[in-house]
Amino acid sequence: MIRRQLILLVGIIVVSVGLSVLTVLWGNRPLLGLDLQGGVSVRLTAAAPATDEILDQSVEIIRNRIDALGVAEPEISRTDNGVLVSLPGVEDQERALELVGTTAELRFRPVCEVLPPAIAGIGSSSSSGQELAGPFASCDLVQGGAIRIATGDDGITPPEADYARDFVILGGSGGDVVPDRRYLLGPTVLTGEALEDADADLIDFRWQVGVTLRQGIAGIESFNTAAGRCYRGDVSCPVLPGYDNGLIAIVLDGEVVTAPQIRAPAFERDRIVISGAFERQEAEDVALALRYGALPVELVAENTRVVSATIGDDSLDAGVIAGLVGFALVVLFIVGYYRLLGVVAIASLAISGSLLWVIVAHLGTQSGLALTLAGVTGIIVAIGVSVDSNVVYFEHLKEDIRDGRTARSAVDRAFPIAFSTIVKANVASLIGAALLWWLTVGAVRGFALYLGLATILDLVATYCFMGPLIRILARTRWFAERPTRFGLPGSGAVRALAVETSQDVDL
Repeated sequence: MIRRQLILLVGIIVVSVGLSVLTVLWGNRPLLGLDLQGGVSVRLTAAAPATDEILDQSVEIIRNRIDALGVAEPEISRTDNGVLVSLPGVEDQERALELVGTTAELRFRPVCEVLPPAIAGIGSSSSSGQELAGPFASCDLVQGGAIRIATGDDGITPPEADYARDFVILGGSGGDVVPDRRYLLGPTVLTGEALEDADADLIDFRWQVGVTLRQGIAGIESFNTAAGRCYRGDVSCPVLPGYDNGLIAIVLDGEVVTAPQIRAPAFERDRIVISGAFERQEAEDVALALRYGALPVELVAENTRVVSATIGDDSLDAGVIAGLVGFALVVLFIVGYYRLLGVVAIASLAISGSLLWVIVAHLGTQSGLALTLAGVTGIIVAIGVSVDSNVVYFEHLKEDIRDGRTARSAVDRAFPIAFSTIVKANVASLIGAALLWWLTVGAVRGFALYLGLATILDLVATYCFMGPLIRILARTRWFAERPTRFGLPGSGAVRALAVETSQDVDL
């Protein structure tokens, strides 16, 4: 019997210490969530009614984009009519939000004319696109006044009038595009559906975006048809003053990214480069947005919440202080009331706590599971749950001693009964944690997870550490003769019992 208790006791100590040492050597550490290290959270709402399938697709696209950004443990979940995104620890929050919500719609349009800013009288009515002769409609239709273009006060076609089959006037941003210029563009000759891959490359000491198109008519064949027309200077893609060939504008989300000359009549599908004066980050953002495709529905940002690193540190400090204060109060109570048994209870709590830290650090480093403020709350609550298990056992010991047993004999009898009670109580906690995990989202699930983990580890520490250690201590003479040192009634001492028995015989 004592051998089995020694095996359990030594085994859990070796496992706890060994895993803790390995965790330090491997560099594993808990990954802090948004509310503990700062970051940004945004609720994206669909601008139009969207099905569950469309929203699920949006979640996957956003998840791919965020993973490519290198954000650790992002939280991306569906809402009734949109997507909730939380990005902990992200430094360039504005860039991340812009990339998350962008539709990333790519269009290739021939350039009919480059316009200076603020030309009065440029189109005030709209073209429906129904009368156009396909994607290669003549630019003369607009330049001759046969078709008018919808524009706003800034002379730019608004997003609601930016149809693929229409002529449009769009501004430019980034690349080799002059911001103040506007571009009169023909109908779309190719869309982002033709794109297979995109990467940012450093070519000739300039950052550019390499594009790979799909095979067939839906990809490289259509592009080469348009390239041939621009190379020849067709009426659908004329040669503008100052250029040797026609231009094709590459439009991303209604803005001209670049408008390169077409210097060859045909291209290989994996050797197409979007050139321009890109900075590295600009090139990476464009490639990233293109690579992971367009969102199937327009998402509008609502309820953006920014948590600074300072606020996150304050929340973490507050959580740590609350945990230390709570732990200190527990130590004062349990040791003051149960004395040496209280020390055993604290040691048991340290064993379960070290195992919990190992698991949290491993999940944070290897699986990206974040520790949030709600999770810290769950761990603090678990301190009380763990101590409660010790109290149940200690009180059973005291009741058996009051019923006439010695402290040593009460140990073996009380543990099975107490452990049965502890299991029932912890199962109730586990049921609550499981329901919270299943029925809720976000921070509440973090609370449920860490509460459940701590509860399970409490059962392990109680069975493998606290029970065996007290049984081993019960074999000592000090425990048998001085149970009050362990917070137990003095009537359980072996010597006192012997004196009482001899007095009864004399009578």
